[in-house]
This record gives sequence, structure tokens and C-alpha cells, in this order.
Amino acid sequence: MLRAALLACFIAGPALACETALLLSIDVSGSIDSGDYRLQTDGLAAALSDPEVTEALVNRQIALAVIQWSGTTEQALVLSWQRMLTPDDVARFAARAADMPRSFKGSDTAVGQGLRFATAQFAAVPDCRHRVIDVSGDGQENAGFTDAIARAEAIEADIMINAIAIEEPGPAFPITNYFRRWIITPGGFVMTARGLQDYAETLRLKLLRELVSPIG
Repeated sequence: MLRAALLACFIAGPALACETALLLSIDVSGSIDSGDYRLQTDGLAAALSDPEVTEALVNRQIALAVIQWSGTTEQALVLSWQRMLTPDDVARFAARAADMPRSFKGSDTAVGQGLRFATAQFAAVPDCRHRVIDVSGDGQENAGFTDAIARAEAIEADIMINAIAIEEPGPAFPITNYFRRWIITPGGFVMTARGLQDYAETLRLKLLRELVSPIG
């Protein structure tokens, strides 16, 4: 029986190592109303369903998970880690993202506490070579005030933080500048969505930049 099992493994070939564990961290604080939330979930599902993104996720055997965050004690893992081994895996994950319930609403924006919660989730995927947090949000931290500490902890743990800043229309970029100064790690980057209507396309381009271009 052992010989047969070994032969089967040889025929099947070794599984590819996990290239990247990518954690999508979504702002559901009080500034995100029900319509905005739906734009985020639909945008996430649309970005994952893009053929180029799907191909990159499968080729690199990416592990995906999604968390939602708001106030200092409000963080939840809403989609647990899953390896993207086939296009069907990506399609199922995208469908779950489109239907995921909102965990919190009407609360503060504790960016740092959300990042610390995100960092802790990587203990479940120790085999992945790279670890990346994708944080999206439309506001600066207004509770907890642990963003600098959280960023330092991520750097210490060799986790990259990238960001999507959701900005209001106009010439100013306060959220982009905040993420660039206080949140992203060395080598990380910020992409700007001009309102949540722009979120899906910005996320698609961001995922392609992370998955197709070398990371780190």
C-alpha cells in the first residue's frame, strides 16, 4: 500500500509551493454606508474574476483571505485562507466575496488595530514565501492610535503592506498621503481610487501589480 501511495505521488508530481499569502483588509467603519459596502464587495469579486488576475493567482498558487475592520475591538476574519489552485477555486472565492455579510457598521476607524489583527492571521499559512496585507480605506485613523506600532510589527514579521486609498473627488489626496506616510511598509505602494465607483478597477490593477511584477 505504501509503495502504491508513493507511486501515485510521483505520477501526480509535487504541488507548487505557496508563492504569496495575500490578505485583503477591508474598511467597514462608519464612513462606509451600505451602498459603499456593496461597491467594495462587488468590486472585490469583479477584480478577482478578471482573467489576468485569475491566471496570476493560479500560476503562483496564491493563498487568499479577507478580513473586515472598524473600531478598536472590531476585526473579523470573514473569508479564511484558501489556496487558489484552479480557476474554479478563484471563481468560488470571488462568489463568496460578493455575498459576504458586513461584520460591523457605524463605528470608528482604527487602522492600526486592523493591521495588527491582519498580521496575526499569517500564522495559519507558514509555508507561503511572501506575505502581503492589502488594506483599503477611506479615512485616517481616529481611534486606537496604533498605526505606527502596527506598521513596525509588520516590518518585523517580514510582511509587506500595500494600500488602496479611497479619496473624494477633488485636488487633495489626504488618505493617499496618510497611507504612504504611516501605513505602507518599505517597498510597498499606494494606489488611489477616486471614490468607490473606481474601486474595482483600482483593485484589479493593484492585484496585477502585486502578482505579475516581482514582490519585495
